[in-house]
Amino acid sequence: MTMATCLAIEHLHVALRAGHRRPAKLILRGIDLRIAAGEVHALVGESGAGKSMVARTVLGITAPGIEIVAGSVAFQGADWLALSAADRRAHLGRDIALIPQDPLTALNPVHTIGAQVADVLRLHLGHSAEQARVRTLELLEAVQIRSPATVIRQYPHELSGGMRQRVLIAMAFACKPKLIIADEPTTALDVTVQREVLRLLRDLQRDEGAAVLFITHNLGIVAKLADRVSVIHSGRIVEHGGVRQIFETPRSDYTRALFAATPRYDRPADALLPIEADVTDALWTEARAYDEGWWASHGPAKSPRKVAAHG
Repeated sequence: MTMATCLAIEHLHVALRAGHRRPAKLILRGIDLRIAAGEVHALVGESGAGKSMVARTVLGITAPGIEIVAGSVAFQGADWLALSAADRRAHLGRDIALIPQDPLTALNPVHTIGAQVADVLRLHLGHSAEQARVRTLELLEAVQIRSPATVIRQYPHELSGGMRQRVLIAMAFACKPKLIIADEPTTALDVTVQREVLRLLRDLQRDEGAAVLFITHNLGIVAKLADRVSVIHSGRIVEHGGVRQIFETPRSDYTRALFAATPRYDRPADALLPIEADVTDALWTEARAYDEGWWASHGPAKSPRKVAAHG
């Protein structure tokens, strides 16, 4: 049985406009990405490949000068980009949640953990103070935080990195969202804690049936967590498919190079294989040619699709 589509990104082009006299520069080039309900979809690539820009575009938290110039984003079958800023804000945190990569900067240092989790419940679900307190304790227990009654009175700096990340996971799942965007959520954690957090995230995702867009550069995480994978470079998807297909029979030279460059326990350190410059140079050459062709057919004078800022 075919599962319903939770998020559909089609032919998405995003450009950076650095000034009125300077031409716009494409930073996302024709992104096509579909995530089914209940699916974990990994978006994999090097730093600067465009992974986080895809997420930020969906969330509407891009920097000034970033504009969507073509394409569409549909969430639960509705045109996400056509919504007003207020309507999108109503969905964020409730229907679409974010797990950021740095829990220390994501949490407010002057508010207690309990207050920050309760704020999500009161804002999106209309909980009373007592309802929010009870539900906060339940959520912290669900993410396996010991002594939740103590933790709700503590501040972020009093918790370990792993505990802070568990708090962010609890906040993300608080309103039972349809889609969770996890932007390299284990980057700041050591390997042991990373494994525990990933197991927790996968268990909660299965229990709640949420779709997850998991952004990472770590292919080991992809193998354990994801159902499907999209590989991105230079703002373009170079390959996508099921996890088994990507790992066993990758079609793209870049995907094969990523696997070859991944450290392995059964391979000595001096056997590390960096990605050859020829591979990435070819991709950037293709990207520049794509830009020239795209702007020639669309023209810089063509009005970009205006999307209201989230504010």
